[in-house]
Amino acid sequence: MTKIIETHEISKVYRMGNQTVEALKSISIEINKGEYVAFMGPSGSGKSTLMNIIGCLDTPTSGSYILNNNNVSDLTENELAEIRNKEIGFVFQTFNLLPRASSLENVALPLVYAGYNRYDREEMALEALNNVGLADRADHKPNELSGGQRQRVAIARALVNSPSIILADEPTGNLDSKTSYDIMDLFQQLHDRGNTIIMVTHEDDIAHYAHRIIRLRDGLVETDEINQNVVRQEVRQ
Repeated sequence: MTKIIETHEISKVYRMGNQTVEALKSISIEINKGEYVAFMGPSGSGKSTLMNIIGCLDTPTSGSYILNNNNVSDLTENELAEIRNKEIGFVFQTFNLLPRASSLENVALPLVYAGYNRYDREEMALEALNNVGLADRADHKPNELSGGQRQRVAIARALVNSPSIILADEPTGNLDSKTSYDIMDLFQQLHDRGNTIIMVTHEDDIAHYAHRIIRLRDGLVETDEINQNVVRQEVRQ
């Protein structure tokens, strides 16, 4: 299998005044193309810090991080921004949609930064919306959509650039239970199509949609196990 993410003994140290906080301590993990992985752990475990480093939103204090054969540990801010736009599709708990823009415009936003012309942007954005079942909501603004529909727009935006990985941070955190399961069913379909998905969650029932669960505690990997009880759409009542 093709390795897409490789971290070698990465650590992250924050200094606040005279105090030093070790958020991550020598984390080494590998994730292959096409995997569906959940990061779990209590508050302060380091899962959000690890997600930020994998998402190129932050850099490790020591160690190295290889993303798709690129060593991104020591890149400049501009280089990190370019990698983020090309390689990573982000899905956030709070959706992060532009309130005055239509669904189509929100989904097309990464393509603006990537330099696509308007015709190609609209065509690609519409296809991404179609892939999440929302082509008929292309002209709707976020306040005209339900919470689940907003998250589907955010997922379409994450997919539009055909990124190497989809990084989902508590993707169901602002949704009710039924809508949460609908969104997880959509992630299942995306994984079935070959997408690599990394999800951060503190909810056990959500984590069990993933095929591999990495639990962190006190900045260390506590367990890294294949999920033997994957939740799938067809078995849930």
